[in-house]
Amino acid sequence: MSTKKYAAEALGTFALVLFGCGAAAIAGVSATGPSGLGLLGISLAFGLAVVAMAYTIGPISGCHINPAISVAMTIAGKLSVKDLIGYVIAQCIGAILGAAVLYVVASGQAGFEMGEWALGSNGWGEGYLGNFDMKSAFIAELVFTFLFLMVIFGTTAKDASPQMAGLAIGISLALIHFVVIPITGTSVNPARSLGPALFAGGIALKQLWLFIVAPVAGGILAALTRKLFVND
Repeated sequence: MSTKKYAAEALGTFALVLFGCGAAAIAGVSATGPSGLGLLGISLAFGLAVVAMAYTIGPISGCHINPAISVAMTIAGKLSVKDLIGYVIAQCIGAILGAAVLYVVASGQAGFEMGEWALGSNGWGEGYLGNFDMKSAFIAELVFTFLFLMVIFGTTAKDASPQMAGLAIGISLALIHFVVIPITGTSVNPARSLGPALFAGGIALKQLWLFIVAPVAGGILAALTRKLFVND
């Protein structure tokens, strides 16, 4: 049933935001620089969250937990338009709920202040991590989402090993974070960016458009590239 798939996508995206953004906001990094877990720890938190969810909800929904993936899969003919709409809505709901839980937990700390780009929000510009400009942020999000989707298409192809797909995808996401965290905090996932931005407000919410447009564009480019060179 589609309802089960949508519920699985909501749960998976909820977990991704709670694990990944939670590691960043509570244990690892601020908008001005890393602390605690640091870049390596945050990268692994996002990657391992995907691995865990891939083996948890993968058999139910395919574990997209990312609108850019769902759009790309629709273009590639692997997901219906009806399910695309359901998946994206579910992913956004899951991300918002994950950010809500993260906010409630984080706000319980003495002296808590939201500040700009709070709760692991993505961003760019002066005052955000490496102080990269919008051009760098857009290119990074587009290119690395493209590469991420190419990994996903390759590891989920008919002749690939399904048992290894979740691990390979999670490792690739961690690798992406190693590079992109200083630039944008790493999105490659509009839902992951939406949840924290809604609660952080301010600059994070104003900059949210880039983390919708660039990842979706990267996903579309990957789907078109896959269709052009590989017939599966």
